[in-house]
Amino acid sequence: MTSLAHPQLRFTPEVTDPSGPRELVILGSTGSIGTQAVDVVLRNPDRFRVVALSAAGGRVELLAEQAVRLGVRTVAVADPAAEPALREALAAKAAGGPLPTVLAGPDAATELAATECHSVLNGITGSIGLGPTLAALRAGRVLVLANKESLIVGGPLVKAVARPGQIVPVDSEHAALFQALAGGTRAEVRKLVVTASGGPFRGRGRAELAGVTPADALAHPTWAMGPVVTINSATLVNKGLEVIEAHLLYDVPFDRIEVVVHPQSVVHSMVEFTDGSTLAQASPPDMRMPIALGLGWPDRVPDAAPGCDWTKAATWEFFPLDDEAFPAVQLAREVGTLGGTCPAVFNAANEECVEAFLKGRLAFTGIVDTVAKVVAEHGAPAGGTSLTVEDVLHAEDWARARARELAAG
Repeated sequence: MTSLAHPQLRFTPEVTDPSGPRELVILGSTGSIGTQAVDVVLRNPDRFRVVALSAAGGRVELLAEQAVRLGVRTVAVADPAAEPALREALAAKAAGGPLPTVLAGPDAATELAATECHSVLNGITGSIGLGPTLAALRAGRVLVLANKESLIVGGPLVKAVARPGQIVPVDSEHAALFQALAGGTRAEVRKLVVTASGGPFRGRGRAELAGVTPADALAHPTWAMGPVVTINSATLVNKGLEVIEAHLLYDVPFDRIEVVVHPQSVVHSMVEFTDGSTLAQASPPDMRMPIALGLGWPDRVPDAAPGCDWTKAATWEFFPLDDEAFPAVQLAREVGTLGGTCPAVFNAANEECVEAFLKGRLAFTGIVDTVAKVVAEHGAPAGGTSLTVEDVLHAEDWARARARELAAG
């Protein structure tokens, strides 16, 4: 099998860098990843130019502000009902200046992903990012991937169209692995070590997690993220998804991908080589660094984020993962090993369970317990290497409906 993302396998896109700034499309521009990507671009106007933006439609004022400030050609919004408000906001902020073309509808981001540019940053949250991921790859763009769900639910589909090195990962953990893997050859890699902050409940046993509230779970000690990703971090579902993602990106077997808890979130992940050497990528927890690395690869963007201050004393801790209190990672390994539509079922059921938890309809420990029940009921995976988009969508629809039924009690 071929590694989708590896620093030693450089991909030359069909649209090469012009003499001026590298042209980018940012999908999910009003979310956490998108807003930080816009910040990186604005601080490096000589390196990057954004030609198109997309967002779900809940923050049209911010989307319009970004579009006008960046001078983009096209803006897309997934919610058609948000189009009038977006047009009004664009007109107000442009103050008589040129207005971008506006696209609206659930397929708008997928259309933008094939826009003529060098790189597409997929910062959409959820499996709805699969269409744009496939569109960008088929169009020959470099895919700067923050939308892990699209790779996880559509692994065989993505692997069928991606060229070696065409995907540059943005998750801090996978950006760390991406860099550390440059320290050796493929045959020299013994294992990947993915670090986890442990979330707000590190050190608690399962019994202590039963009464956790949404406010408790949203209080992440290290990272500022959207609600779904923050809850996934608290349950460690996010880490389970990252294990599946690492397997797909780097073609390393699941039994050679380890998770360790590192509360300081300074070491973002590590690669252990066959001679016993381990290479770690370390930097303060700031997503602008991996975002800038993805946008600028194979070149680094100077001063993308602050580095470690080596003049101050610091302690880095590492703990084994408590699989009994946090069973999501082991469940993800099983799901990833089964393959086919199982990862799509896992991800879709989790999204429904997170929503039920946030609305007070499901206990915190019920999130992963319910996901496990849905996965078990799904049984043998459909699709395998012949997986289709329709297989994924059908499996997701079933998983969401079943998760809602189980969460309702």
